[in-house]
Amino acid sequence: MKPVQYHNGKFPPKDLDWGAIVPLIGPANAAVARYDGLLEAIPNASVLLSPLTTQEAVLSSRIEGTQATMGEVLEFEASEAGKLVSPEKHNDIQEILNYRKAMRHAMKMLENLPLSQRVILETHAVLMDSVRGHGKSPGVYRRIPNWIGPAGCNIEQARFVPVSADKLPVAMSEFEKFIHSDHCPDRLVQLAILHAEFEAIHPFLDGNGRLGRMLVPLFLWQAKLIHQPMFYISAYFEANRDEYYDRLLAVSSSGKWSDWCVFFLKSLKSQAEENSRKASEILGLYNAKKTLLVELMHSQYGILALDWLFDRPIFKSSDFIEHAGIPAPSARRIIQKMRDSGILKVVEEASGRKAGVYAFAELLNIAEGKVVF
Repeated sequence: MKPVQYHNGKFPPKDLDWGAIVPLIGPANAAVARYDGLLEAIPNASVLLSPLTTQEAVLSSRIEGTQATMGEVLEFEASEAGKLVSPEKHNDIQEILNYRKAMRHAMKMLENLPLSQRVILETHAVLMDSVRGHGKSPGVYRRIPNWIGPAGCNIEQARFVPVSADKLPVAMSEFEKFIHSDHCPDRLVQLAILHAEFEAIHPFLDGNGRLGRMLVPLFLWQAKLIHQPMFYISAYFEANRDEYYDRLLAVSSSGKWSDWCVFFLKSLKSQAEENSRKASEILGLYNAKKTLLVELMHSQYGILALDWLFDRPIFKSSDFIEHAGIPAPSARRIIQKMRDSGILKVVEEASGRKAGVYAFAELLNIAEGKVVF
């Protein structure tokens, strides 16, 4: 079979099946709004939900083939000079860490700039810095063809061929215009169209999938649908990977924009509900442990310690002692009390001058959605 070619001249779609789309718009917007209400109620959400941010980076990267888990990423960060892992695992972890860095970089830029090609290019440069594919022009649109298909295939064997390099600048200009267009009746439908178009253009030689999913919370934030760019979409796409790719492909092969929009709205609603559930559990855990730590420690440093656990749910004891803002003798006592009470699980015992590594298992299990620690 010949590969599907990019849909030149058919973006943005002129006719959508609103009869199929409209019934999903209200529920999706309502679910996103409920999640945002919970997000607003969480004190210091960027700290409390940091495990979800890491999990999003893990799952978005897993769609592209990485195998590292959230626990492996956090343990690697916490261990002395990075835990010794295989070269392949090290590469996986580095891609996930870069995803978080790129997201933070984009958030910083959007404090002063609109979502634009400049933001996209700079974010891509951070995403691809010193990882597999780093030689594939980080932060620069491709100037040669690329294609999507089985590993090692040539262009004739590809499943999909994105827009040609000579037409890419115009395609990205039209994409940027649509970001700021007011012609689409609903912002979530607009986002669905934008995500599909970015993946179809495939403007970079590598990193397109991860960056395209990163644009979901960034657009929701810029459109003021959420108060912080903390929306986690990749779990649904990863769980429904075949349909995700098939629906995207059908946009170019058959013009099925409406079917894609239906799939995307369902994914937003499902993930908004899942995000709300996890965020609510995390907030409940925080409040419960806050009460427990006050009773357990009788220390003015209990809340500082708790905030550290949420921000760094796997950590090295020496890092806690040096950076938690707690006097060293108190920090050591707090670690011992949290360990004795079962709040902390030992990942690596201290040995000689080597610090111990500890995990806040309850928080990690909520973020994972299952018991893994």
